[in-house]
Amino acid sequence: MAEHSAYHHQPLLKVCGMKYPENILEVAALGPDYLGFIFYDKSPRYFDGIIPEIPGKIKKTGVFVNATIHEITRKATQYQLQAVQLHGGEHAVFCRELRQVLPAVEIIKVFSVKDQFDFSRLHPFEDDVDYFLFDTKGEQPGGNGYTFDWGVFRNYPSEKPFFLSGGIGPEETGLITGFLNSPGYNKVAALCHAIDVNSRFETEPGRKNTKQLQEFKSKILCQHQ
Repeated sequence: MAEHSAYHHQPLLKVCGMKYPENILEVAALGPDYLGFIFYDKSPRYFDGIIPEIPGKIKKTGVFVNATIHEITRKATQYQLQAVQLHGGEHAVFCRELRQVLPAVEIIKVFSVKDQFDFSRLHPFEDDVDYFLFDTKGEQPGGNGYTFDWGVFRNYPSEKPFFLSGGIGPEETGLITGFLNSPGYNKVAALCHAIDVNSRFETEPGRKNTKQLQEFKSKILCQHQ
C-alpha cells in the first residue's frame, strides 16, 4: 500500500490518455508524477503500442474498464506499470484479489460524480485501494471534458487520499487554487493527492498540448509552494 503520511496542499500531476510515442516523451520531459495509458479498446485514446523510456520517477499508470485480473496483471507486467486505475464497476472483493496479485502496484478506484454523491459507497474499498479518483459522470468512462461540482467534498468522510479529475483544463487553475486553499475545504484539500488531466489539454485524442500543460503545471506549483 502507498504511504499517505505527508499530505499537504501541493498536489501531484497526472496526465492521462497518452498515446503517441513522441508526445509521451515531450510530456514526460515536463516532469509529471503519473502518466496514464488507457487499455480500454472503446476509447479513442486506447493504447496498444510501446511506451518509450521515460524517467523512473514518473509512475506509469494503466487505466482499465471492467478488465479481468489476468488482463490487468498481463499489462502490468508487459508495461512495468506502477499503478492501475479501475474505471469500471469493479467491486471491493475484486480490488482485494488484485492487491494480492500486484502487492507493489498502486490501486486507484474511480467513482463518477455528477451533482451529488453517496460517499457511503467508498467504505467497502477503504482497505483494498491506495487512492480514490473522482471523475465526472458522463457518457464515457472518462475524458468527458467537463467538471463536476466540487462542493460535494464538503461531505467527504474518508481519510483516503484521492485524485481530482473530470474535465480539468487550463481555465481551472483558479478553481483548483480556491479549492486547495479555501478554509471550508482544509481537511479535504490536504487529501488531494493529485490533479488528473486529460482531454482539455489535447490537440486530438491522445495527443497533449505540452505548452498548455507546462503553463498549467507551473501555475499550480507556483501557487502552492
